[in-house]
Amino acid sequence: MNVSIVLYNTDQEQLAKLLLCLTQSSIVENIFLIDNSPSPLDKNYRERFSKVVYIFTGKNLGYGAAHNIALRQSLAAETDFHLVVNPDIIFLPQILEQMQQFMLLHPQVALLSPRVLSPDGQLQYLAKKLPHPFDLLLRRFLPQSVGKKRRDDFCLVSTGYDKTMNVPYLTGCFMFLRLSALEQVGLFDERYFMYPEDIDLTRRLHTRFLTLYYPHATVIHDHERASYKNLKMLVIHMVNICRYFNKWGWIFDAERDRFNLSAGEPYFN
Repeated sequence: MNVSIVLYNTDQEQLAKLLLCLTQSSIVENIFLIDNSPSPLDKNYRERFSKVVYIFTGKNLGYGAAHNIALRQSLAAETDFHLVVNPDIIFLPQILEQMQQFMLLHPQVALLSPRVLSPDGQLQYLAKKLPHPFDLLLRRFLPQSVGKKRRDDFCLVSTGYDKTMNVPYLTGCFMFLRLSALEQVGLFDERYFMYPEDIDLTRRLHTRFLTLYYPHATVIHDHERASYKNLKMLVIHMVNICRYFNKWGWIFDAERDRFNLSAGEPYFN
């Protein structure tokens, strides 16, 4: 399997922790570092880690377009699986072998997403229903106390996050992908610069395959939530969310309604 990580002025100490996790895995072949930063990563730093294939883009292509560079190389090499992962993730290397074995035993699964914890051990509710515009407005602009029932329903909180379940929207921070499925539905939609690419890709995979939340593997995610801290990032977020709804539908979206009815159903096989 191959791995891709998109960089943009990324904390090198944090990135080193992830690279150590990946280089210790026996199944990882290539680790593509797609660097969208204004200047390239120091060569001495890159050469500290085995398996790294470094690609400096010279400009900020965005999240999906940068990952697609690596995904196309994996497809050309006829690799079976590809991990899309954020640089702010760490995990025990053996979970990759565990997840790959699950995918080999379940060929109808196109995407596997692990249990995600914050550094303090808190569960991150990142397996979700497909969003309605109101869900995103509620989460971004209104106090947490407002609409708690709808927020919890959107994030499938009532499922307990303790069983494998089929979900139409899985987090882009850690996507264990089957490349033969991507050949059928396509790669990340490069019209999005940042944020809804994971919704869009999971949704397209979900139309033909299973996209599963898998609680038997755990990663730690030091999530920055940049759009909550930076006005520019908030504007980028909102523009790209509008692109998502322009593509799939704002208020009326029959496929969203159908997928959300069965979202979170346990997967037994």
